[in-house]
Formats: sequence, C-alpha cells, structure tokens
Amino acid sequence: MQKKLSKGQLLIADPSIINDTSFKRSVVLLADHNTEGSVGFILNKPLQYSLNDLVPEIDADFTIYNGGPVEQDNLYFIHTIPNLIPNSIEISQGIFWGGSFELTSNLINSKQIFKNNIRFFLGYSGWEAFQLEQELKSNSWIVNKNNLEKEIIGTQSINLWRNQIKEIGGDYLIWSNSPENPYLN
Repeated sequence: MQKKLSKGQLLIADPSIINDTSFKRSVVLLADHNTEGSVGFILNKPLQYSLNDLVPEIDADFTIYNGGPVEQDNLYFIHTIPNLIPNSIEISQGIFWGGSFELTSNLINSKQIFKNNIRFFLGYSGWEAFQLEQELKSNSWIVNKNNLEKEIIGTQSINLWRNQIKEIGGDYLIWSNSPENPYLN
C-alpha cells in the first residue's frame, strides 16, 4: 500500500464508500497528478454501450466504461500502442492516454487495434488541487501499485476491485467476499 500519489497508480475505493454511486467499489487508474489536480479513469465500471453504439463509423464492439462523473459526454481512451497512435501521453508502465481519434478509428476499422490494447471511457474522474489528498486523509481511497502494468487494459473488470482488496490484504481481506451492499447481508 502506497500513500504518495503519482500517475500510473491505482486508487482503490475504500469499502466504507457505500452511497457514492460513481465510486463505490471502483478501481481508478491515476492518469495524471500534479499541483493543479488529478485525473483518472475508472477501470471496472463497464457500461451497456459498445464503441459502435456511440460511433457508428467504427466497426467494433469494444466495451465503453464509465470513466468517472466529469464530462460524461466525451469519449476518452487509454492504450498500450504508442507506436500506432502518436501524440499520446505516457501514463506509466507502457500505458498511454489519447492521441488522434481519427487515426485510432481507422486503425480499429482496419483490424490493427484490438480490445486487449485499448479501453474507451465516457467521462473521467477529476480532482482539484489537493482534493484527492484530502480524500486520502479521510480514508476514501487506498493507493496501490498497478502490479498488472499495461496488462490492466485487457483485464476483465468484474472482479478487479475484489482482487485489489485481496492484494492489499490485512484488515481489508474480509471485504473481498462481502456483498456489494453489506446492509443486505
């Protein structure tokens, strides 16, 4: 478990976050963190949309994820293929953010990009300067190293939070098998 924030880390929602529909049981990849604030993408909240549903010109059924509550009318993407998508920004450990959407669309349509090396999000998670640090002090988040590195993009999201809680262990281990709403137990 790490406390110092830096891009590329995972923010694991503390099990005590029950009433926050955006972040309950979320795993957020921290895409940027600096003195002006922080940006991340929720990795484990798939939506009922595919890429083709939102962008009919793209012939791909890639799942769209809820990236967070900010700008949910915008589409964002992270990927592991900067050699194919120039002008992307490295987050860390071989994970990149953005690049030319038009080029990316063409590469997907020509079957040069696959769902295991790119992930799309509606919206993002954002924090103003020092807001995330305050949330850490109030124990809303657990900061963890991304041990899956770039493989996290192709990882199934359904058990991601539970697996991260198990990895953290200790007092959190009991939460790994709890129901989503412990009050219903």
